[in-house]
Amino acid sequence: MTIQLFQTEAATDAVAHAESILETARQLARLTSVDYAGSVSPSDAWTLFSNGHAQLVDVRTIEECTYVGRVPNSLHVAWQTGTSMSKNPRFLRELEKLVPKDAVLLLLCRSGNRSAAAAAAATAAGFTQVFNVLTGFEGALDGEGHRGGLGGWRFEQLPWVQD
Repeated sequence: MTIQLFQTEAATDAVAHAESILETARQLARLTSVDYAGSVSPSDAWTLFSNGHAQLVDVRTIEECTYVGRVPNSLHVAWQTGTSMSKNPRFLRELEKLVPKDAVLLLLCRSGNRSAAAAAAATAAGFTQVFNVLTGFEGALDGEGHRGGLGGWRFEQLPWVQD
């Protein structure tokens, strides 16, 4: 009986923690007037995703996912495609095929900029719980024009693979 009670308390704590992360992101979004539910750090995104409280959608190009790396078990819907970085005209249709419009979605790109634009577009199309992952997979450029040293998924040493 004690083990079952402990498991129930742990599950309740995990749900409360997830709700706290999302509510904090929503509050900040209201203060900054973004056009989507909010933004979360890579570590908070991992907490939500790894515990099943959200779906992670990588919006980078397939080339970035292949050659730079990707988060295992995440979904992929490119916001832009190819070396020309043309906006993917099928983005919303592809997203709708993968997830319901009321799902908690965490959008991830290279640095957090494209995923913010994709989050705004998804929200405008009726997705109700779309969050941007701040600093993205690789983070911002440093003073020497390199990524990876100023934040991001890999910088925070969160799980990723490279094919």
